[in-house]
Amino acid sequence: MTKFLLSLHVLAAIVAVGPVTVAASMFPPAVRRADPSSPAASGTVALLHRICRIYARLGLAVPVLGVATAAAMGVLGDGWLVVSMTLTAVAAGFLVAFVLPRQEELLDALDGGQPVERGQTVQLAMFAGVFNLLWATVTVLMIVRPGSTTGA
Repeated sequence: MTKFLLSLHVLAAIVAVGPVTVAASMFPPAVRRADPSSPAASGTVALLHRICRIYARLGLAVPVLGVATAAAMGVLGDGWLVVSMTLTAVAAGFLVAFVLPRQEELLDALDGGQPVERGQTVQLAMFAGVFNLLWATVTVLMIVRPGSTTGA
């Protein structure tokens, strides 16, 4: 059962978190390239935002399956796992509090035909980068598992 849960956990991470990290990174340059005077300016930008929103919801399966896997492995109290779960919560909070709202603001500006300031896209790119860095750190912790008796 542990291998099955671990497989589902890893697949969920790849399928759900991967698209969010890529779409969040692609969003700021797509906004910069969009012409606010064009009626179709927000097409690509809207798609990238939709990918972030939908796959963020699907991403909820990752920690759920992760906790189930950790419980089956008997490692719920291990330090590397507690740090990973904390960083996962911080990454999710970052996405919900900083990335998605700013994407919506920029998308609304484009839809309203308003120009987008470069500073807004730079700030969003920074937030997306922090989000991605948090997920990369969690991934490394999941692979290395420092202090784990089952670690590499």
